[in-house]
Amino acid sequence: MENNNRNLIEVMRDEMVMQDKILSILRDGPKTIPDIAALLEYPNQDVMIWVMAMWRYGKLIETGKANQDGYFEYKVVQEGTK
Repeated sequence: MENNNRNLIEVMRDEMVMQDKILSILRDGPKTIPDIAALLEYPNQDVMIWVMAMWRYGKLIETGKANQDGYFEYKVVQEGTK
């Protein structure tokens, strides 16, 4: 994992680059924040910020209910649907 002490400004600076990587990862199917973080090799808290921004702007949606650990899976919003 990368440095867990990155500040919010550094995390936000990486947002646009990471969005493309997250979209690419989710093309294989829905995943939780920890799943995405493990694949990206970034801390969960960084990935949470990026995924929540993508969710807020309609790029991702959660699927179903939270799993037993309390995590939702997220998937890419298909064009023309929400």
